[in-house]
Amino acid sequence: MKAQAQQSFSVRLAASEQEVHAAQRLRYQVFVQELGGDGPLVDHGAQLERDRFDPYFDHLLCMDRDRGDAVVGVYRLLRGDQARAAGQFYSEDEYDLTALRAGGRRLLELGRSCLHPDYRGGSAMFHLWQGLAGYVQQHRIDILFGVASFHGTDPAALAQPLSLLHHRHLAPPDLRVRSRAFQTMDLIPEAQLDRRAAMVQVPALIKAYLRLGGFVGEGAFVDHGFNTTDICLVMDTARMNARQKGLYVKETGA
Repeated sequence: MKAQAQQSFSVRLAASEQEVHAAQRLRYQVFVQELGGDGPLVDHGAQLERDRFDPYFDHLLCMDRDRGDAVVGVYRLLRGDQARAAGQFYSEDEYDLTALRAGGRRLLELGRSCLHPDYRGGSAMFHLWQGLAGYVQQHRIDILFGVASFHGTDPAALAQPLSLLHHRHLAPPDLRVRSRAFQTMDLIPEAQLDRRAAMVQVPALIKAYLRLGGFVGEGAFVDHGFNTTDICLVMDTARMNARQKGLYVKETGA
């Protein structure tokens, strides 16, 4: 893996169509070529992973100055006002967000988070999180949420991690979104869980949200078109305790 000196990265919102295309090319590499996803607006000729929501999202970019500002990490960010312009949040196709909407608090949907393979396990993700922390502060966001994915569409193969998330990290009622095409995550009784084996199967990004006090919605959503089993993560900034806030500062670099 390429050495990742802290000073080589910059993080900012995409400011042009060309920069959005750079984000979509990285998404194509990760979600289409690597993970086997597809979609009606994916441009295989130009190698762009895109959908109808892209014009409404802000696109947070992590760029490597040592590689000519190559885009090496991305996040999609959608505030409530942007969702109203789009007609819905992206994840409302998969999850009923009534519980979040009813609270009247400022919402931010996160999605399409990915890193170039050369930058995984290094500091690039922390820089993206630093940019995200600044965005949350600027827009006074109360609740962050979004779909996160396990690779593959066989819930039985994911029974351990899905059951662990259900038993240990289910959102309280006021944050408990629910899958529209309900796939239960309660597949193994809690007493029979192998917690260590389950955590090995949990993707690193989901683990990071859990460390920050994140919760999961009720039920998974099996996305055959994208070749994933999705869960909905929810993080309420007001519920973070002092330890979690300290971890957030550390992990975001803020």
